[in-house]
Amino acid sequence: MLTLGGRIKNLREKKDIKQKDLAKLCGLTIVQLSRYETNDRKPDPEALKNIADALDTSGDYLLGRTNDPSPVRKETNMSFYGGPGNYTPDEIEEMEAALLRYRRTKEKVREEIEGKKE
Repeated sequence: MLTLGGRIKNLREKKDIKQKDLAKLCGLTIVQLSRYETNDRKPDPEALKNIADALDTSGDYLLGRTNDPSPVRKETNMSFYGGPGNYTPDEIEEMEAALLRYRRTKEKVREEIEGKKE
């Protein structure tokens, strides 16, 4: 059975991501990530979340609570926020701007990783 560090390393290698690139995506140093992969240290909850997100998996998989590395997809119930019919124009504008920023950042990181593979 793979350890937390083994699961991180295994997924990183399967996705052909270099250690330094994963560290950058997660806001970690290479030394921190290396220590996580060798089980010398355990990531704090925020680091674990960032690693799971970057590897497109779940924290439960990394922690060994499941053997399925598929990410957990939870649907957000937008009715909590009053539903789309209740959004104000400025709220819609802010959500659109946030989504655009997110997509640009994600694309930039993807391009950086792909550029380093070549």
